[in-house]
Amino acid sequence: MLWELSVVEQRYNAVMEVLRDGHSVVEVAERFGVSRQAVHRWLRRYAQGGLDALGDRSHRPRSCPHQLPEAVEALIYQLRRTHPGWGPRRLAHELARQGVAPAPSRATIYRALRRGGLVEPHARRRQKQAWRRWQRERPMQLWQMDVMGGLQLAAGGEAKLVTGIDDHSRFCVAAGVVERATARAVCAVFAAALARHGVPEELLTDNGKVFTGRFAPHPGEVLIDRICRENGITHRLTAPRSPTTTGKIERFHKTLRTELLDGLRFDSLAQAQQVIDLWVEDYNTRRLHQALAMATPVERFQRPADPPPPAEPPLVLAEEPSTPAPGGRGLADPARSPGWCTATA
Repeated sequence: MLWELSVVEQRYNAVMEVLRDGHSVVEVAERFGVSRQAVHRWLRRYAQGGLDALGDRSHRPRSCPHQLPEAVEALIYQLRRTHPGWGPRRLAHELARQGVAPAPSRATIYRALRRGGLVEPHARRRQKQAWRRWQRERPMQLWQMDVMGGLQLAAGGEAKLVTGIDDHSRFCVAAGVVERATARAVCAVFAAALARHGVPEELLTDNGKVFTGRFAPHPGEVLIDRICRENGITHRLTAPRSPTTTGKIERFHKTLRTELLDGLRFDSLAQAQQVIDLWVEDYNTRRLHQALAMATPVERFQRPADPPPPAEPPLVLAEEPSTPAPGGRGLADPARSPGWCTATA
């Protein structure tokens, strides 16, 4: 009956043939099919630790100079738990700001987050080649404006938030809580933003009924069109079913939901406005933006020294026009960006 010897037993027999039987290392190495260096290594281990030392040892190095220090990894976990919305790029930038040198790479931080169970690995989505990224060259050239829901109230129901950002800087120029997104409420927030920041050259919105009347049974000028016309603002509308045209304001909504609104209920509209104002202040002045090369929106938003005065308050309080403006509605202009059309008075 044949018995299969373990690795330790085979090494022990080789050592014994040298020490007990007096065979040379060369002979033993040839008989066992190993190198002379291996036999010398077994002899050395046996002399140092006996039979137990002949077992396999870990090939792990005693030290790893590029291994992430435990203190830095603990700091990554702390920052991630405090700011769940921060990804590897933001965490790397924050570590460098706190004096961690050399700052770990984004890949190293991602692996640390996976080890700590703070991120769920998922397949990366391929970017659609049809998407065209664009941005205005300077601030106050274009504002994007929209209305979002999801502001849950403790008494039941939800409020709306009228939002606006500057296209060049991502600076939030408007964030007004309203009970209902009527034309008068939306335009009141818009007028307040004009009074505070000045008048932009253009305004980009979707085709909601508070922003345009071109899809109404009787197309005509709506209140926000009148405010834009009186202040010399070109009102641009996205093409139907083209949400990516206003992608910046949509991404702002996602950030707001993730970092503030998810799971939060407000006792009143006033409380909601106060909480959102504090978040917007942090977003504009302290929150770093990856699309801005890790700068803050306020660093790229330069308000004109003497901004043109906004429309007179009666424009906001006036009733919505019910008759079409002279000249009708504007049509898509092929010479302009294909993602929107211009609303003309």
